Amino acid sequence: MVNMTLSIPPELHKELMIHSEIRWSEVARQAFEKKIKELHWMDELLKGSEISQEDVEKIGKKVKTGLRKRYYE
Repeated sequence: MVNMTLSIPPELHKELMIHSEIRWSEVARQAFEKKIKELHWMDELLKGSEISQEDVEKIGKKVKTGLRKRYYE
């Protein structure tokens, strides 16, 4: 297995150390695996799609704006 070094803020490190019984490297590995699965799913979903990155960004901005309005109302 390959090793990876992560930088985290001191405040987060303090919180992690409160629960030192947890194997945080395993938690991180699972989070990486989950994200990779999501990215593969998105790649498969968009394979052959004619939507551009610019279109995706525009749609994302509209969704975020709508959610922000909804949340603050």
